[in-house]
Amino acid sequence: MNLNRRKFIKKTSLSAAGIGMFTVLPSSVWGAKVAPSDRINVALIGCRNHGFNILRHHLNNDDVNCTALCDVDENVLNDRARDVEEAYGQTPRRYRDFREVLEQRDIDAVIIGTPDHWHCLNFVYACQADKDIFVEKPLANTIAECDIMVRAAKRYGRVVQVGQQQRSNPAFHESVQIIKNGEIGKLRQVNIWANFNYGIGATPAEDGPVPAGVDYDFWLGPAPERPFNQARFHGSWRHFWDYGGGLFSDWGVHLIDMALWPEDLTGGPQRVMTYADDTSEQTAMRDTFDTMNVIYPKKNYVIHYDMTAGVQEGPWGKLYGLAFVGDKGTIVVDRAGYELHPEYDNSINDYKTEARTMSDAGESHGPHVRNFLDCIKTRETPLCTPEMGYAAAVHTHTANIAGRVGEPLLEWDDTNMRFTNSEAANQLVTPEYRAPWTLPEI
Repeated sequence: MNLNRRKFIKKTSLSAAGIGMFTVLPSSVWGAKVAPSDRINVALIGCRNHGFNILRHHLNNDDVNCTALCDVDENVLNDRARDVEEAYGQTPRRYRDFREVLEQRDIDAVIIGTPDHWHCLNFVYACQADKDIFVEKPLANTIAECDIMVRAAKRYGRVVQVGQQQRSNPAFHESVQIIKNGEIGKLRQVNIWANFNYGIGATPAEDGPVPAGVDYDFWLGPAPERPFNQARFHGSWRHFWDYGGGLFSDWGVHLIDMALWPEDLTGGPQRVMTYADDTSEQTAMRDTFDTMNVIYPKKNYVIHYDMTAGVQEGPWGKLYGLAFVGDKGTIVVDRAGYELHPEYDNSINDYKTEARTMSDAGESHGPHVRNFLDCIKTRETPLCTPEMGYAAAVHTHTANIAGRVGEPLLEWDDTNMRFTNSEAANQLVTPEYRAPWTLPEI
């Protein structure tokens, strides 16, 4: 059976509420004339790259206004304000300090598109200011910050969507439903791979002067004070532990989130077995690893993550993806679609399950944003909760920590928020914030 995205949406829309699926509505459904009381005012914190792409997906809905933009780089701020005005006819206020954004009372929701090391402060302050939140992944740059954010969302009763948009992707959604329905038999393992050239690291650069218009001290925020270096700044900050977790953190949260979904697993891993190293001979600047193999044993199946940065090929002819391996068949899935490869049963001269495919799954950022907007109005729970963001992020952080401290096997106690077999690893659970910033207490 072949299913493309259009047929899939038509097939599932009637039963969407029963299975937790989204219904994709075109912008025209909302109409060009939306009552002011029904419009959602959003602000973007961190405007340069993916954050602005997420803002675009918000503004592609007729019931959304952009009332504020915030960035520590005045050049980016002015460029993005001009982009919003030219493309959408809106003139947002401009800020350099995100705390001033949160004082603007007409803002209903904020989009957090800052580097990972800023997520926790942005998030907690937004909760305290009674704003709903779309936060980019990974949820935060450390385990303790992720935990704080989950508790803040609960305490302040905010609607939060984590930017793990594969929760809104028809290919992944149907793949998980096939598994839950038992169509591939018992799920035995999930193999994950993600190979990208950019994961090698940044182009080497010397320390230099701070570019004009950049508040570099504010950009560093709670991170350690360091000389300015372009390789650690725009576009490549995620390769350094101060600000991100490398390719493994960047893509890991997306793919591990999908590996946890078949059994709706939440929380961090009880055990992580890790090989992490720099095996590439390409010259690059980075703290993070270019090669990792990680195993997460679960109660009923095992998750295996294979990462080789700097190459563009992978299993099943795919740059990245997941293979859900069951007794009756294997589902191979990426954002474009899936294929179910059935196992052959020699005893009956037939396949153990039906071959199935979905192609043209479509772009999922738009539906993910629309789900967030709908939940702001209804106060229902979005498709990707802070708890789901926590689970995916902590899986990546524990593996990165294992590599950093040279411990191939770590045991994690999610209740007490500590490793039970490595004090060196425990030193990396909670970040030390640079004054005057302090780690929030919830």
